[in-house]
Amino acid sequence: MRELTFMNAIREAMDMAMDKDGKVILIGTDVAGGADVDHLVQDDGRHDDAFGGVFGLSKGLVGKYGRERVIDTPIAEHGYFSAAVGAAATGLRPIAELMFNDFIGFALDPIFNQGAKMRYMFGGKAKIPMTVRTVHGAGVGAAAQHSQTLYGMFGAFPGIKVVVPSNPYDAKGLMLAAIEEDNVVVFSEDKAIYGIKGEVPEEYYTVEIGKANIVREGEDITIVAIGKMVQVALEVADRLDSDNVSVEVVDLRTVAPWDQSTVLRSVQKTGRLILIDESNPHNNTATDIASVVADKAFDYLDGPIKTVCAPNVPVPFATNLEQAYIPNADKVLRVAEELIFDLK
Repeated sequence: MRELTFMNAIREAMDMAMDKDGKVILIGTDVAGGADVDHLVQDDGRHDDAFGGVFGLSKGLVGKYGRERVIDTPIAEHGYFSAAVGAAATGLRPIAELMFNDFIGFALDPIFNQGAKMRYMFGGKAKIPMTVRTVHGAGVGAAAQHSQTLYGMFGAFPGIKVVVPSNPYDAKGLMLAAIEEDNVVVFSEDKAIYGIKGEVPEEYYTVEIGKANIVREGEDITIVAIGKMVQVALEVADRLDSDNVSVEVVDLRTVAPWDQSTVLRSVQKTGRLILIDESNPHNNTATDIASVVADKAFDYLDGPIKTVCAPNVPVPFATNLEQAYIPNADKVLRVAEELIFDLK
């Protein structure tokens, strides 16, 4: 099977969705090429784009679908997300790009106070099929204001679904599922893994929202991970295998609503749980899962639930400090060994 990068898998999903359904549009800052894009019009009327968004992910789409469906906006998140909610309410399927999740404060009202609530307020009759594409995560030297991990905050709002893919296959399938969804879906991408490659089918397919994936089966301990932390969990599993410790790794995939049944079944089998979440340690997805497991599977636990998260500080700019900030295999391994071997 062919391989695609994480970034190209998302681009292919958007391309397929726009080709399949003329109601799918893309809106955001620089998604069609940025300022003065009109000089990029070719003799045959096609548009080339200079940027394709800050990471170039949507590059090429404006040339294929035109500026009526790939819409550049000013740096005015409240305004264009309000427009996207209105478009969704009146029959379109917008993909609205929030350049960095750190900028969510400017778009809180249209996304969480309007879009997320309209279906409920209209008794289920209204549909708001809007996909919010955004970027999170440290590891690329983008410093404190462009590197936060906020998907847990998004998932705290009723009416919002939040997905966080960890690999190219899931990135394509979850994006297509998000666009098909009749509710608001936040699709949060970790920019540090845009370049990773993986097998991706050429055909159109979806990955079920709300369904976690057991990427490695085990018997002794469960590690639940989100986004690029899945690779950390798999590295820990490999290292513990040499000590005859069998690790079950669960890729959460969906942060809201997260897959309680899969996580609880795994914990009931292994009796131990570690949660890896790049968010800051308070009020995040890891603590939410921990509280539910403690309530519903307490009698199955052979030790305390452990979380491995980023520290409660802003993301540093210095490379050595930034790497120390991000949860890594060494940190998780120490926690796992404490649980398994009862180290103090």
